[in-house]
Amino acid sequence: MEGYRDLLDVARNEAGLENFGEDSFLEPLEILSGSIEREAKLNAAGEEAMRGLILRYLRQRLEVEEWYRLHPETADRPLEAPLFGVSLPRTGSTALSFLLSSDPGIRYLRAWESAQPFPPPSTVDRPDPRRGNASNAIGDTETANRYTPSGIDGAFECLDLMGLSFCSQMFIAYAKIPTYHQWLMDADLTSTYAYEKRVLKMLQWGEELRPWRLKTPMHILYMDHLDKVFPDARFVMTHRDPTDVILSVATIYADLQHYFTDEPDPVFAGELNASMWSEGMNRLIAFRDKPGNDERFYDIHFRAMQEDPIGEVRGLYDWLGEEVTPAFEEGMKAFWEENEARERYDKPDPAFFGLDYDDVRKRFAPYLERMKGWAPWPKA
Repeated sequence: MEGYRDLLDVARNEAGLENFGEDSFLEPLEILSGSIEREAKLNAAGEEAMRGLILRYLRQRLEVEEWYRLHPETADRPLEAPLFGVSLPRTGSTALSFLLSSDPGIRYLRAWESAQPFPPPSTVDRPDPRRGNASNAIGDTETANRYTPSGIDGAFECLDLMGLSFCSQMFIAYAKIPTYHQWLMDADLTSTYAYEKRVLKMLQWGEELRPWRLKTPMHILYMDHLDKVFPDARFVMTHRDPTDVILSVATIYADLQHYFTDEPDPVFAGELNASMWSEGMNRLIAFRDKPGNDERFYDIHFRAMQEDPIGEVRGLYDWLGEEVTPAFEEGMKAFWEENEARERYDKPDPAFFGLDYDDVRKRFAPYLERMKGWAPWPKA
């Protein structure tokens, strides 16, 4: 794969545009491309996929900035107070985001517009040709379909929009790139969230303003940075036993990486996820402990969601002060009937990933203690 400066030139030539916007994305792009070159051990399919993903994000930055050149007033429209899903992965947060997307009164990030945000959907004659397009390098594969709810207008995480600044967990899910991963753990993502907000404002162009519903587990690592850009945000948090979480997400990482390398490292995937998400939860606890922050959170236990998903969403909407309309409820019922048995796979031996459940519980001890108060199960 070319160096990052050459990739910049390729993207400019392909898009016929020059302006990438503010340059805070250059440092993570340089570190990412160097880490891929030195550490990833990609096969031919992996190199093609990662190169294509990087170029896609670069072209999209050029398109976003061209839109703002032509329509600078886009920045002036407010972005209604968003609700962010901030949780460990594999806790039911994706199912929750799909349930919430059934509400016609809200705006959510659709997978196809996440994959190609330009032009704003309101400017495209329907049906939009982007609908149903994959939002990531895996696309419509067995791995994607096994773990992720489906639907042509399905809700997607913030990862692609964060990828436009080259600060996204997506890269480390696809490749073993420890240098980039460590840099990302220590990075200030304020500018990443500012650019995400810039793209969200473009996406809502020409539409009636509606409150956004957004989510990705990655947010728990950077709550202070997110809060600087979205100071009026509220948060919904889903909860699950961390031993189930880490085994499940390590399994996904291992499944993803076998597409891209002939030398997969499941023990690395296990340690990466155990360390990353335990640190993320410690950071989230610290954020919730700050004055006034805990009241901005609504908590749902994974088991409660499994038993009564619509009832849990009703509780969330009561907390938000909003109504669950009949159309919203019917949409949720239809989704749940189709997707309630989504996590279908034979769980591997944790030792395959170098995981020990006692060690995982020790790493997550502060979170396990807090979860007793945040989302007790069984309910009292």
